[in-house]
Amino acid sequence: MAKVAPELQYSDEHEWVAREAGNLVSVGISAVATDALGDIVYVDLPEVGAAVTAGETCGEVESTKSVSDLYSPVTGEVTEVNSAVVDDPALINNDPYGAGWLFKVAAESDGPLLSAEEYASKNGGEL
Repeated sequence: MAKVAPELQYSDEHEWVAREAGNLVSVGISAVATDALGDIVYVDLPEVGAAVTAGETCGEVESTKSVSDLYSPVTGEVTEVNSAVVDDPALINNDPYGAGWLFKVAAESDGPLLSAEEYASKNGGEL
């Protein structure tokens, strides 16, 4: 079973949200998603300053198995992109909840988010 970090919230599309100072949030993809995707070889992320909308595509993740759209779990402006995962996408597989974070957003509003318990129950993950 894939690990689900209990302190995070999740979207139905397998992105996670970590609350930071003020309205800033970090966004990544869950271990459930990385397990399903296999080895991630390429990631296309939104640019700093880009507006993202909850539930809409904002990039893509390519693995040895498939290409998957990346959906923003929040609406707001991208403030930072993790260039380390662009240079080494394997970080996403190795540490999806840490070094494998994808981008940060100054969030204006959230899309529909699940608690860690709800996400784990729905997707067969473990807390």
